Amino acid sequence: MIPLFAIAAWSGTGKTTLLKKLIPELCSRGVRPGLIKHTHHDMDIDKPGKDSYELRKAGAAQTLVASSQRWALMTETPDEEELDLFYLVSRMDVTRLDLVLVEGFKHEAVPKILLWRQGCGHELHELTLDEHVIAVASDIPVTLSVPVLDLNNVEQIAAFIMNKAGLTA
Repeated sequence: MIPLFAIAAWSGTGKTTLLKKLIPELCSRGVRPGLIKHTHHDMDIDKPGKDSYELRKAGAAQTLVASSQRWALMTETPDEEELDLFYLVSRMDVTRLDLVLVEGFKHEAVPKILLWRQGCGHELHELTLDEHVIAVASDIPVTLSVPVLDLNNVEQIAAFIMNKAGLTA
C-alpha cells in the first residue's frame, strides 16, 4: 500500500496552513504527494447553474467532470454513516503518487503527525499520543515520548515524512 500520513490537530491549529507549505516542499524534492482532506461541513465542488451540477442534482449517483487540465469524480453518499479512509485512498491512482497526505481523520489507524500550537485553546497533555502518532509538530520546544518537529520548519517535516516513507530526495 502507498505510504499514508495524517496531519491531525484541533480546528484552528494550522493543518491547512502547514499542508499549503509542505506539499510544494515535497514536490521540490521530487515527491508526488496526493491529498485527502476531511471536512465536517456539507461540501460541494460543483456550482449551481453549471450543467454538471444540474445533471448530478437530477439524480446521477456519480458524475465525472473532465477537461484537458483535470478531472473530478463526484459520488453521492447520502446513506454513508462514516467515511472510510482506506476506501478513499483506493480511489486514487497510486501510480501517479509517492505518498498520500491526509488532513484530519485523527481517529484513523494510520501514521499521523499531530500539530500542537501554543495558545490553540488546548493544553499539551490533551494530545492523544496513541500507537499511530509518529511525531508531534509544535511551535515551541516540548518533551514527549515521540519525536518533536518544529511546526515552523517545513523542510524538517518534509524530510521526516520522506524518511518514514522510505523516499530519498
